[in-house]
Amino acid sequence: MLNYIWLGLVLLGAGLGGVSGHLPAVGAAAFDAAKTAVVTIALPLIGITALWLGAMRLAEKSGMIHGLARVLRPPLRFLFPEVPADHPAMGSMVMNMAANMIGLTNAATPLGLRAMTDLEQLNPSPGTATNAMCTFLAINTGSVQLLPTTAIGIMAAAGALNPTAIVGTSLLATFCSQVTGITAVKLLQRFPVFRLPPPAQAPDPAPRPAAPVAEAPAPPPPTAPLSAWALLAVLALVAFFAWLFFRAVLLPGAPLGAAAWFQRIMGALSVLAVPFLLAFFPLYAALRGVRVYEEFVEGAKQGFEVAIRIIPFLVAMLVAVGMFRSAGGVDLLARALKPVLDAVHFPPELLPMAFTRPLSGSATIALFADLVKTFGPDHLITRMGGTILGSTETTLYVVAVYFGAVGIKRARHAVLAGLLADLAGIIASVLICRLVFS
Repeated sequence: MLNYIWLGLVLLGAGLGGVSGHLPAVGAAAFDAAKTAVVTIALPLIGITALWLGAMRLAEKSGMIHGLARVLRPPLRFLFPEVPADHPAMGSMVMNMAANMIGLTNAATPLGLRAMTDLEQLNPSPGTATNAMCTFLAINTGSVQLLPTTAIGIMAAAGALNPTAIVGTSLLATFCSQVTGITAVKLLQRFPVFRLPPPAQAPDPAPRPAAPVAEAPAPPPPTAPLSAWALLAVLALVAFFAWLFFRAVLLPGAPLGAAAWFQRIMGALSVLAVPFLLAFFPLYAALRGVRVYEEFVEGAKQGFEVAIRIIPFLVAMLVAVGMFRSAGGVDLLARALKPVLDAVHFPPELLPMAFTRPLSGSATIALFADLVKTFGPDHLITRMGGTILGSTETTLYVVAVYFGAVGIKRARHAVLAGLLADLAGIIASVLICRLVFS
């Protein structure tokens, strides 16, 4: 499916640019997108990915990832029946989902790349996405986010009377997109056109050292048990950050309502989560006898390799998206569908944002900021736009990054499931906001 989407975006961008006289802009957008893919996204991602893959290496060597996977085995077995219960991929996926929920994008992406790398170890057909990979991607494009910080920040900066009003609507809308994405990915994998090829017919049959699907992964290396003093040190670190959390939540004074309490709690979690994890992983690993500096460096080495590997995929996708947008494709779609959407009472002002959301996160944020400027931060359409921003994801970008990290060229039903999740989130955002704010 990615072949058709990419080719369609490129041809439409060139064709529309020629008809509208925007060919110079289309060419410039292609070069600018290629530069953005490498300079703005891939290169900064090297350092961030190296940091988190180094930390994940410590969590794995200390046995933490395997323990987390065992604890969360029941719910994950339904979503990922192909993945052994104690496989490291289970823990990596859980940590990625947790980072997404509290809005730690800089941590979520490297953790997601690590999860994809772990899932690739179970892939009998390199180059083709497995059912587990497609499900994991659908969960990420479903955009489970407890607090839409970007939208709230834009509305608050514009002087909104209640910028946190969209917290509840975003939670409901993201629930709809998440359920739709998971349901779609589970149903679509049954269709003949999306079935996995036999391993012998895989696109890239080259042998590689990987665990077969039916085999359980090797157990984690033996580590030293925690002594009483070691356990006391861990508890002291946890208690210290718990004190920082309660101080951040309670000291500023009592908020006015439940939404403000929720915002303050999520804000404290977002601030403290990264320092806590970066302190907890090395401490716990060291207390279990892991040589923390050496293992962190070994894990960090993978960050450079992963970031470099995704560059071709990012360039291909961002160039196609940039050409289509600069040629006026989004505006053309909005004008063509306006009569139909007017009939079902979908605000035409949201169309550019709805069409841009799966393609570009930065462009969507810019469109939302324009909505805030045009209608005001407390207008119904603005709140609909903020809810869309908080309940959907840039599906094509996520596909390019996550699948590019492990060389997946055949995405199967992952893209369709992600786009259906986006569609459900957009529709739910409009309906829920009408019910809540009208």
